[in-house]
Amino acid sequence: MIRVLVVDDHPVVCEGLSAIIENEEDLTIAGTAGDGVEAIHQFALLRPDVTLMDMQMPRASGAEAIATILADEPSARIIVLSTYAGDASATRALKIGAAGYMLKSNVRKVIAQAIRDVHAGKRYIDAEVATEIASHIGERPLTSRETQVLAEAARGNSNREIARILGISEETVKDYFKNAFVKLNVSDRTHAVMEALRRGILTI
Repeated sequence: MIRVLVVDDHPVVCEGLSAIIENEEDLTIAGTAGDGVEAIHQFALLRPDVTLMDMQMPRASGAEAIATILADEPSARIIVLSTYAGDASATRALKIGAAGYMLKSNVRKVIAQAIRDVHAGKRYIDAEVATEIASHIGERPLTSRETQVLAEAARGNSNREIARILGISEETVKDYFKNAFVKLNVSDRTHAVMEALRRGILTI
């Protein structure tokens, strides 16, 4: 039996995933957790074969939990559960050490096979996500400053307010926006923010 730990801050999601998993002859639920801190504790206590990890949770994020778990147990096999198909969010999760990335919208169709693949030492990346990653390979990433400028724009701040918050001139803010527009293939700040959110460069 492959023992699975399910981590999500929505009890209904945990219950739904648990029901699907328990319906498979070779899979069983080792336990559940509702946030990153509890996930770290439950992993240490239960030592599951595969962990399903939501990324956005209270107390400690999925990313923080993954990093802590892998520092303690480098062979841990973790699949990220996400609502985002964006290449940036997926790439970030895989760089942290996740062995898989699954969209919540496709869970019912693929969860059992994804768990089996990751348990067998393979990687599992949702097909939609893999396509998104492939479509952006070779593109120049946003710099940390360009991302900061977009994040402040997403909060509704004007160029003047962004300049004050970041301690730079308004002209410099405009230059960061221009560079971001080119990299994201958009023509204005609204679309730049939307594209950054879609790809997981920004999170809300």
